[in-house]
Amino acid sequence: MEQMALHVLAILNQPSADAAPHAAGAPAFRFADPGEPQLSVLDLGATRGDGIFESISVGNGRAQALEHHLRRFASSAAKLELPAPDLDAWRAAILASIDELDPVSESWVKTVMTRGIEGHDQPTGWVYVAPTSDFSKVRTEGVRVVMLDRGYRHDIEHTAPWLLAGAKTLSYAVNRAVLREAKRRDADDVIFVSSDGFVLEGPTSSVVYRRGDRILTPGTGLGILDGTTQANVFRFAEGLGLETGFELAREDDLREADAAWLVSSVRLAAPVRAIDGRPMAVDADFTGALNAHLLALRD
Repeated sequence: MEQMALHVLAILNQPSADAAPHAAGAPAFRFADPGEPQLSVLDLGATRGDGIFESISVGNGRAQALEHHLRRFASSAAKLELPAPDLDAWRAAILASIDELDPVSESWVKTVMTRGIEGHDQPTGWVYVAPTSDFSKVRTEGVRVVMLDRGYRHDIEHTAPWLLAGAKTLSYAVNRAVLREAKRRDADDVIFVSSDGFVLEGPTSSVVYRRGDRILTPGTGLGILDGTTQANVFRFAEGLGLETGFELAREDDLREADAAWLVSSVRLAAPVRAIDGRPMAVDADFTGALNAHLLALRD
């Protein structure tokens, strides 16, 4: 009897067409044992966090917003001046890895590309697929958040592009630290605000909120990620006849909203039920319909 694949790892031979393959004439990718060592201790992804990644939701074997994720992957690479990812190779590795996983209703893909070993000019790339954790409770009951200062102005993308705002990089120490701070403050998650008081994003999510018949998200040009799930939320809302838009929002704009959500590819839409200890209304009907829509959405 064939053993079920509970998680899958694919190593790309040539993550970028602009760089030489790791093994001439070898297949575009190979499956490897996720439980065995695969990464060199000299890889800059491990030693410097010098690389990029994406996390992609998969429902019943089909990837959600795959092309949007691939575009954002390439955008992050450009910001870091990494070799351009060969998106055809990445797409093939992603789809093959999903097919290799034992069928489950929800799973997720993580794509990672690093600068590779210093001086070798060959990026390292891999695709990892595994079943998704059970997020049903957080999708219904919601999360308590605290607003934390990100430490720079809202226009950082334009004033200091070398800080890589808006790139999805492997340098996640700050994003992990703020979640520990949230726990110390008896909260579940964080919403970043700029040093001059504008709402930005969560450490692993986009912020979406409702004011009357409008579904809004913080404005563009703020050095925040181009949200793949946020885009799908807008499409869902527009299908209901709601207006959608981007807004340069102050902290009180969010506190006074009718409802708010943290949205991300794997967890989907988590309603915000408290901000800085102050309760917030949860729109259970809209949240349930939204998550059902996101779960059913597939490329």
